[in-house]
Amino acid sequence: MATKVIMPQLGESVVEGTVMQWLKHEGDQIAEFESLLEINTDKVNSEIPSPASGVLLKILVPEGETVSAGSTIAWIGQPGESLPEGAPDQTPRAEPARAAPSATSVPTPVAVGRDRELGFISPVVARLARDHNVDLHAVKGSGEGGRITKKDVLAYLGSTSSSTQPSGQAEPAAWETPGEGDLFRPTEMMFPTQPPAPVPQTPPVPPAVASQPPAAGNGRLVPHSQMRKRIAEHMLFSKNTAPHVTTVMEANLQQVVAHREANKPLFARDGVKLTYTAYFMAAAAAALRANPLVNSSWREDGVWIHDAVNIGMATSLGEEGLIVPVIQQADGLSLLGLARIIEDLAGRARGHRLQPDEVQGGTFTITNHGTAGSLFATPIINQPQCAILGVGAIQKRVVVLENDAIAVRPMVYLSLTFDHRILDGDSADRFLSKIVSILEKWS
Repeated sequence: MATKVIMPQLGESVVEGTVMQWLKHEGDQIAEFESLLEINTDKVNSEIPSPASGVLLKILVPEGETVSAGSTIAWIGQPGESLPEGAPDQTPRAEPARAAPSATSVPTPVAVGRDRELGFISPVVARLARDHNVDLHAVKGSGEGGRITKKDVLAYLGSTSSSTQPSGQAEPAAWETPGEGDLFRPTEMMFPTQPPAPVPQTPPVPPAVASQPPAAGNGRLVPHSQMRKRIAEHMLFSKNTAPHVTTVMEANLQQVVAHREANKPLFARDGVKLTYTAYFMAAAAAALRANPLVNSSWREDGVWIHDAVNIGMATSLGEEGLIVPVIQQADGLSLLGLARIIEDLAGRARGHRLQPDEVQGGTFTITNHGTAGSLFATPIINQPQCAILGVGAIQKRVVVLENDAIAVRPMVYLSLTFDHRILDGDSADRFLSKIVSILEKWS
């Protein structure tokens, strides 16, 4: 009897996966527990073993397609065996959504995260809804527990765009129909409460088509990887969701450098490499506990302050992109514990061995861009978090001490990019100055 291959749920909060590569083709023999395909969930790739021995009879989900956990993605059976009666020859698609609301209604923007009525809303779904003025309450979700997926929104848009206008009905006003430029318009323009004053009509300008190589010469196209697409979507969504503001301070790391030099041999005896990242992580955890508003997320009904301090650590994967493994309950760990977890997560991230749950649940993020020599930067917030800390390169610089003496000290620029809807300059500076104080007074 043929056996279903099911899209697994690789983590408590992971509800869908993308088929990255089929390691076997239809008709190939496969043994039980042999690797069958590679899937991607939140930029984490995992090889999925075959649930049975036999022949790969049918692949239902092609490479590059995303389906919800629990979906049947393939069938395995014996050579010449037919699929069970009534088995679909492809993965079911989202059902057509309900009729669209009237053109005069303006949908309320839905924030990323868990909505009391709609369930979990992913960044991709929220961005699509915002860009196309879709009321998500009118979209029928096909994901687990009725969750609305990207395909549901696209199916809804397809069904509404194919419907014709009733005879004699006026076309929607220009302010009701977002165009390509709306991605960068202020929120009040994207979700107006009343039409603005009419503007003079100008002939439409056809969009530029970049189908030919630039005039400067020949080149080559590098196709976007699945990870690069997700990074692009998430970063663009973040910049168009939260008003970004960055504040920068400088910290004297003389005490930290001395402490690290004195303790590196002790940590090495325990098999742990003591890096500066552990100090920044410890200082940020203590500052978050002292300033809980920074450890929060914006919601339409208020600011949600997280109880847990879960700090994400941006880790470069070279040209592939970056991934952000999360240190859970970072404020409850010692410097040794932090250093041990940082080394483990960074090593497994670069080796593509992270589990999907290990990149979930972050409440704050640190990016150490100084490892490449950068002095300071203005990083993008990792939605739906409130802020991200950028750590620059540690350099010896000439500084003037409090007694007006001139000395050479190991200095670092720290930049905090924050959501101005949640934090003001004073509260953001208070948090960043707390980090500076902890680092400069390290003992």
